[in-house]
Amino acid sequence: LGVLSYLNRGVVVVQTDHVSRRNLVQVVTASGEIKPRNYINIGANSMGRITDIFVTEGERVEQGQQLAKLETIQPAAEVAAQKANLELVRAELSAREAALESNEANQKTQQAALKRSRAELRRAKINHDRASQLLEDKLVARQDYDQRRADYEAGLAVVEEAQARLALLKAQREESVAQRESARRRVEQAAAQLRRVSDMLEKHYSMAPIDGVITNLPVRVGETVVPGIQNSAASLIMTIADMSLITAEVKVDETDIVSVELGQQAEVTIDAIPTRTFTGRVIEIGNTAILRTTGLAASQSAIASQEAKDFKVVVALADPPGEIRPGMSCTARITTATREDVLTVPIQALTVRQASDLEEPHEPDTAQAASPQGDPQQEVEGVFVVNERRVEFRAVRSGITGATQIEALDGL
Repeated sequence: LGVLSYLNRGVVVVQTDHVSRRNLVQVVTASGEIKPRNYINIGANSMGRITDIFVTEGERVEQGQQLAKLETIQPAAEVAAQKANLELVRAELSAREAALESNEANQKTQQAALKRSRAELRRAKINHDRASQLLEDKLVARQDYDQRRADYEAGLAVVEEAQARLALLKAQREESVAQRESARRRVEQAAAQLRRVSDMLEKHYSMAPIDGVITNLPVRVGETVVPGIQNSAASLIMTIADMSLITAEVKVDETDIVSVELGQQAEVTIDAIPTRTFTGRVIEIGNTAILRTTGLAASQSAIASQEAKDFKVVVALADPPGEIRPGMSCTARITTATREDVLTVPIQALTVRQASDLEEPHEPDTAQAASPQGDPQQEVEGVFVVNERRVEFRAVRSGITGATQIEALDGL
């Protein structure tokens, strides 16, 4: 036993395995959380105190449904005042239009009167001309002539008066048209003002922009909210998630992201539902590296960092269960490559050596292991092969990597 122990000193016991052919699947594993594909944070559009909340967390809502209401005393009063003002200017417009219609009717009446006066004037002129001829022939008395002359002059006066009245009515019509247009502009102005205050009033109501489920409701009746403050608890009223498309948003290591492509199949397991596995496909791959420690985009950091980085990958679930909730932790296994009947070796057998370590300086005549010639510091990937109770290094070009096996493209 002592001799055997002496002879076996420095011997390292290793495990060997056979090279074999099999189907190989390369999988990238990443963790993350469940998220709806589309969700909207309902923020405050105006400052005020919440007086009513019409929904509860977890409730399903429809687009256009009223969700919450802020205090509306002042904006409602402004809307009422503008409505009254609009009715007032509309009444004024109606009065201007009625006056214009009345003027046009008076013009028609005056035109008829003018026409009648002109006819009377023509008759008086004929009588006057006849009387003048008869007077020259001394066939009519001066008194009759004077009477017909007076009738003719009166007819002239009546026509001139009718013409003057018609001209006055036409001038009044132009004024009425101008007043009507002014009233119309005041109506448009009042209507625009009413739309403005109505919009301000509507901003005190929160409406559902999409169909979905209330996933977050951090406020209560009586609290005050303010608009325009990003990432502030005082500006968020609730969150609506469109649960028709559920995704698993995971972070893939930077060394694996190069093999992930759109459309690749994936299996997703949810920590809260460990007994089921859900299928899906990759629908989005992020282009911005995310720092693993802070979760921020690496491009937002002013200082270059050598720490590990991840990339966002979104997997759409094919048939999500009804009990799934946003924010649940999950793990995605993305199938990035598949090979059938390929030559494989155990992952543990693949190693890397420098070319200088593979040389055998004490036995230069002995056939060297399959170590490449060239730069002695060059790293060579390969496996150790047992050949007639001797071990030699064999350079191997590897392909895809499975769970326990790796593809050997050549060298074996």
